[in-house]
Amino acid sequence: MKVIVIGAVAGGPSFATRLRRINESAEIIMFERGVEISYAGCALPYYLGRVIKDRSALIERTPEALKAKNNIDVRIQSEVTRIEPDAKRVTVKSLTGTYEETYDELVVATGARPTLPSITGIETATNCFTLRAVTDADKIETFIEQQAPHQVAIIGAGVAGLELADNLTLRGLKVTLVEQTKHVAFPYDDEIASEVERELVKHNVDLKLNTTVTQIDDQGKTLILNDGETLSTDMILATTGVRPNNEVAAAAGIKLAEDGHIIVDNRLQTNLPHIYAIGDVIETTSLITGQPVPSMLSTAANRQGHLLADIINGESLTYRGFVGTGVAKVFDLTLSSVGFTAHTLAQAGLTDYESAFITPYDIAYFFPGASRVNFKLMYSPTTGRILGGQAVGQHGIDKRIGQLSAAITGGLTVEDLPDIEVPYSPPFSSTRDVINIAGYVALNQMQQVGQTISLSDLSDEDRRTAVFLDVREGGKRSSGSVTATLNIPLSQLRERIDEVPKGHAIFLTYRPGLSNYNAARILSGNGISAKIIDERS
Repeated sequence: MKVIVIGAVAGGPSFATRLRRINESAEIIMFERGVEISYAGCALPYYLGRVIKDRSALIERTPEALKAKNNIDVRIQSEVTRIEPDAKRVTVKSLTGTYEETYDELVVATGARPTLPSITGIETATNCFTLRAVTDADKIETFIEQQAPHQVAIIGAGVAGLELADNLTLRGLKVTLVEQTKHVAFPYDDEIASEVERELVKHNVDLKLNTTVTQIDDQGKTLILNDGETLSTDMILATTGVRPNNEVAAAAGIKLAEDGHIIVDNRLQTNLPHIYAIGDVIETTSLITGQPVPSMLSTAANRQGHLLADIINGESLTYRGFVGTGVAKVFDLTLSSVGFTAHTLAQAGLTDYESAFITPYDIAYFFPGASRVNFKLMYSPTTGRILGGQAVGQHGIDKRIGQLSAAITGGLTVEDLPDIEVPYSPPFSSTRDVINIAGYVALNQMQQVGQTISLSDLSDEDRRTAVFLDVREGGKRSSGSVTATLNIPLSQLRERIDEVPKGHAIFLTYRPGLSNYNAARILSGNGISAKIIDERS
């Protein structure tokens, strides 16, 4: 069996090394048009921040090592320019010329590349960079060392932009983040993103939200913003998204989704026989909803590569689907999510969901260093199926989202979350951990023990005549866009219950969580019906 792999960064090497471990006789050739293979792309911001100082640490494997240890023929600076499915042949352009290779099985692992936003003048900005490959990091590092920039503008405040803001601030640069949406970290929801914004401001990052760059002048030194403001900068980093490297696949007749990703089945095969695809270039299905979804994570690419090797070697296995679990460091905070947020549920056209938002401590509340977690759970109110979760905080955030990812993969529902046994010791957790509390709150909501109402469902009559009760304790930050008409701290609610007007609809305005739930129970116990406002993003 002769197998050709196009692309050698994440999924490609994972596939090739697994195939060699289970099939010693296969001939494996891997083509990579770049100069580096099997590198840690997610580590590049930390290399630029000099957290990772050794460039060679970014390279997990070299062509020489793969040949010596795995007998895999890796050909760098070799671009596959044509696939001929009927002839089972590819055309390769290398530094020494163009040639052809035949195959028995072909794996497309071409990944994705950054896109530049459509801004007048960006193409002629000599100080504008994107970051995807080690060679991109090399260019940025050379620019910083030679030009000694002081101010950097990052266009796009998604996770990639946030990680660069963190690391370039650490490097000593003054960072301005320009984001066209109303908050950073899209598609995270407001309850999570707001904490990230406070952390950025705390570390002197200049945030410009609901803002776009309309023009770039002076070869990248001047940015004109949509509000007329002029921003001077020494360097620009564009982190506004990526698109699949699909050109050679499309030309071969491989079927693409509307957004350009290669469509594969549950065995990672394309519409053409003997041609498979994995990684950032593909559209697969969501394990949660069964809907088509890209799988734009290196972890997914590596797992797909491992699975595909078994499939091509004759195993009757299938890919169960993409869950989507990610994590990022933003200064002293950890930001993590799995599955769907309110934003992505809306994009998928899914409206039958509820959310449970809680702010418990990340470790035992009495242990030094304990701090609050913002944790939001998305679920189906009819079945309890877990649709996603997101969290931000200082300790164990990735652990909680990892637990939720395992629950989703295992088909658990919110009813199972209180039963998950989380290791307890005061420095690490609480006797009822974050994941347990989220399950309790979701169950209470499903059983209408604490009723919620979406902000959009408030009637005009309610907005005019209802009582909007805020039960925040003194010193707590306000939250939500509804102005409270009455403030009674939760700790005083029983003693001051007579201050709550009778004959009015009562809505609890402080952000959904344990405080509002407890307030709703106190009011209910005193014959007063109240609903908790859930401000969906």
